[in-house]
Amino acid sequence: MSIEQNHSKFVVKDLDVQYDDFRALKEVTIDIRANAITSIIGPSGCGKSTFLRAFNRMNDLIPNVSTHGSIQKDGMDICDHDIVELRKSVGMIFQRPNPFPKTIFDNIAYGPRAHGLKSMTDLEEIVERSLRQAALWDEVKDTLHKSALAISGGQQQRLCIARALAVEPDVLLMDEPASALDPIATLKIEELIQNLRKDITIIIVTHNMQQAARASDFTVFFNMDKDRAGYLVEFGETTKVFTTPEKKLTEDYISGRFG
Repeated sequence: MSIEQNHSKFVVKDLDVQYDDFRALKEVTIDIRANAITSIIGPSGCGKSTFLRAFNRMNDLIPNVSTHGSIQKDGMDICDHDIVELRKSVGMIFQRPNPFPKTIFDNIAYGPRAHGLKSMTDLEEIVERSLRQAALWDEVKDTLHKSALAISGGQQQRLCIARALAVEPDVLLMDEPASALDPIATLKIEELIQNLRKDITIIIVTHNMQQAARASDFTVFFNMDKDRAGYLVEFGETTKVFTTPEKKLTEDYISGRFG
C-alpha cells in the first residue's frame, strides 16, 4: 500500500491517562498521518481503547479520569476545541453495532437533525450520500423506513458508519469494528475503510494481526509495563513493522510468541 506524504492529523505528546490510581497510558508521543489508516495493536489491557478514546475526549466521560500531555488536531489542542464540534468531526464506531431503535432513515438523519437541520430534501440527500459512502445504499434503499434492528449485523455496522458519516467527520475512530462479524462482513468493512481513506483519517483498534497487516498504512504497537501501564513500543509503516520490526518485542507479538 503506497504511503502519501500527507500532514499529521494528530500530534500526541507525552500523553498520560489515569483512572483513579491506575495509570492506563504513560508518556505516549506519536504523530497520526492524515488520510491514512492507522491500526493499533497490542495485548488486551494495554490501553488501546483508552488511546483511541483520547482523540475525541470520550475518556472525559469516565469518572475520576485524569489526562496529562497534549493532543493537537490540525495544529490546535483538542482541549481548545468545542466538545460538540470535536465529536462531530471525530466519529466513533464501536465493537458491536449499536443502531438506534429507529428506522434506517432516522438513524442516519439523527446527527444532522441534532445539529439543527430540518429540511427533508437536505436530509434525504444526506441519508442517500451517507449510505452510498458506507456501501449500503443498494441493500436498504427500498427499506429506509423499516427498523434498523431488522438488518444483519454486518449491515448494522455499516449503518453505524453511515450514521457517523452523515455529519461529515474528517476522522473515524474504530474500536474493533469487525470483531463481532463473519468473514464476509469483515471484508466488506475493510473494503469500505479503504474507500473512505481518501477523505477521512481512520484509526482502528484490532486484535486481528492479518487485518492490521492487510488494511492499514501505519501500525502502532502497545504493550504493558510491570505496573500494567500501557506504553508505545513501536510505530511505523505497516509493511515495515510487520516485516522488519525495530524491536524484538514487536516481532514476538506479531509472530504469536506472546500476547
